[in-house]
Amino acid sequence: MTLPADRHPLRYRDFRAYLGGRLCAVLAQYAMMIVLGWQAYNIARDTMSPSAAAAQLGLIGLAQFAPLFFLTPVTGWVADHFDRRMITRLTLALMMAASGLLGFATYEGWVSLPLIIFVAMLVGIARAFNGPAYGALAPNLVPRAVLPRAIAISSVAWQLGMIIGPALGGYAFAIEPWGAYALAALLYTVALASMMMIGPVPQSARDTSRHPVRQMIDGFAYVRGNRLVLATITLDLFAVLLAGATALLPIYARDILHVGSRGLGHLAAAPGIGAGITALWFSFRPMRSEVGLKMLGAVILFGLATIAFGLTAFAPTDIAMEIALGSLIVLGFADMVSVYVRQSLIQLHTPDAMRGRVSSLSQLTISASNELGEAESGFLAALVGPVVAVIGGGIGAIVITLIWARLFPELRLARSFDLPDIRAADISQEKAT
Repeated sequence: MTLPADRHPLRYRDFRAYLGGRLCAVLAQYAMMIVLGWQAYNIARDTMSPSAAAAQLGLIGLAQFAPLFFLTPVTGWVADHFDRRMITRLTLALMMAASGLLGFATYEGWVSLPLIIFVAMLVGIARAFNGPAYGALAPNLVPRAVLPRAIAISSVAWQLGMIIGPALGGYAFAIEPWGAYALAALLYTVALASMMMIGPVPQSARDTSRHPVRQMIDGFAYVRGNRLVLATITLDLFAVLLAGATALLPIYARDILHVGSRGLGHLAAAPGIGAGITALWFSFRPMRSEVGLKMLGAVILFGLATIAFGLTAFAPTDIAMEIALGSLIVLGFADMVSVYVRQSLIQLHTPDAMRGRVSSLSQLTISASNELGEAESGFLAALVGPVVAVIGGGIGAIVITLIWARLFPELRLARSFDLPDIRAADISQEKAT
């Protein structure tokens, strides 16, 4: 049965279930992420110097990134060869158990830094398999013609999770530390129930004629050969890897702005506010022109907002928090523009049989820019201080964007999300000059 292409994505039952599950999963994920960092930093600060405690934030990020780095070739192949619904269900169950374990340990009073790092690694393993399956599943639930709008709506759910999740985690932790993890476990349970509601979905036939290792390598080869996909993935990787300001929010909340766990919730939610408003706008008014240039401009704005946030350390005390929140809101707006363009280009320019493997590589770069960026920011903050780390990261993101604009003319010449949007003659001319 052919689905009508002019319907709104929310008209499709399976997509609604997917959306609800995604929202709850992201709420739980970001609530846990902010609490993991806050709890680890506070435990470390009780016995360590500020620089050593900052390094613990780096270890938390590294613990989440390492599984993604080593498992990416496998997770993409798994998402392309097995039921993507079942993969998401199993991984959600694992994350539910991990948050429950940490909540119980906190309640009983035997939580420790090694346990937090272990749980962070466990969550990293679950996310390594969950991300490619989740990302590759969405295009199977709606017609191709409405996929950009579906991506925007899915991004709204994601950004709402980013807005509300850290705030929920920070406020719940301020009331009762174990309650933040219990809340995350409950949200993962609801996400799992939502994913159970999705019926069978079409998926490309498995390729059994070639060795699995060769098929895993195919994912890397496809991304390398498609310069537009390669440009969008790697730009996010290097720009956000350098400008990992959000990783240092616990330090800013406790030692620079002096706003405590409630203030941390506000700071952590601020990027999501800007991003959520932007994603909501795109769900009604999808971007249609000069998508490549707009992505490049957004990443430059992301770097400028990061610099502004770093400079709040020198702002007058009575307005420092307001400047920090404003900078983070602008940062979230810019990040959402970049995310929207990147995800739309990747999904629309990748055949379904490859989506799992390409999504796994996209997730690896996103995680590298987030979790590895947290590690880089934490270790750099331990060496040169958090303020220099944040400001230097923002400058680095701007420099990387200017370099990428020159190295990948395909990105600057991407006019729309349509497949024939980049003219070979234009690219040849750009390279010749």
